[in-house]
Amino acid sequence: MGPTAAGKTDAAVSLVEHFPCDIISVDSALVYRGMDIGTAKPDADTLARAPHRLIDIRDPPETYSAGSFRQDALELIQDTHQSGRIPLLVGGTMLYFNILEKGIASLPQGDPEIRARLEQEAAVSGWLVLHQRLEQVDPAAAMQIHPNDPQRIQRALEVFMLTGKPISQWQKEQQQQAVFPYATLKIALSPAQREVLHERIARRFHAMVAEGLVAELESLRQRWPLHRDLPAMRSVGYRQVWDYLEGCYDQKTLIERGIIATRQLAKRQLTWLRSMEGVHWLDSTQSELWPQLKELIEKARVLA
Repeated sequence: MGPTAAGKTDAAVSLVEHFPCDIISVDSALVYRGMDIGTAKPDADTLARAPHRLIDIRDPPETYSAGSFRQDALELIQDTHQSGRIPLLVGGTMLYFNILEKGIASLPQGDPEIRARLEQEAAVSGWLVLHQRLEQVDPAAAMQIHPNDPQRIQRALEVFMLTGKPISQWQKEQQQQAVFPYATLKIALSPAQREVLHERIARRFHAMVAEGLVAELESLRQRWPLHRDLPAMRSVGYRQVWDYLEGCYDQKTLIERGIIATRQLAKRQLTWLRSMEGVHWLDSTQSELWPQLKELIEKARVLA
């Protein structure tokens, strides 16, 4: 696990080359076909050396929920164990990791009238105002939901309006009932110095633009009926390029906003990681990273 640009893919490929591991991607953007540059999707050579499951399984207009991920991941984990190999889950979508381990709440069905009312309020006042309302009725959920995530803001408020019980409480109760049937070794990779991570993020976003990120999204918009509020298009990088293509700002501003948004994403990822129990933290910039990784895994295999 780890924030974006931390070096997770390189570490995972090294592990596959030394241990009988199969990689299962834990990334909500890598599931989409054609979204390659902006997601830093492993290239063909890397995938040939270390195949990744749960990559390129949806078209960008489609949705892929956390519940769908959990079901798919559990099936792949079981298949990997049955083949005598080790599932290696790799990615930065911390919500997916959390739901995989703790389960997902079985929530009340949606109410079209309440949803329509919330959408109307958002159209008048903006989703930030609704996020502030969520902070009042369910601060725990508000901490986990970004103000630019209207789908999850709407759902959290809807559940509270329907039941009078915060969605975070529903989730906690369900998590207490869920059982993840596997022992897990959790490793977090991140540069120890925040400035190093920020530099990596900036360098990578510049490279994405140079490699054709804008042209990639132009091609996706020509190929599929996309709109800005689709989950795929809310991915960091694509959201900023979308606004650039709509003429909202110039390329310099695109790069500035893309870097800022990616740094904010990394901050949220690190916040998630620090809240998780039993995580082994490793500095992904240190020369002794590989010996440390190898030692952790060998010890875990002995204990298992």
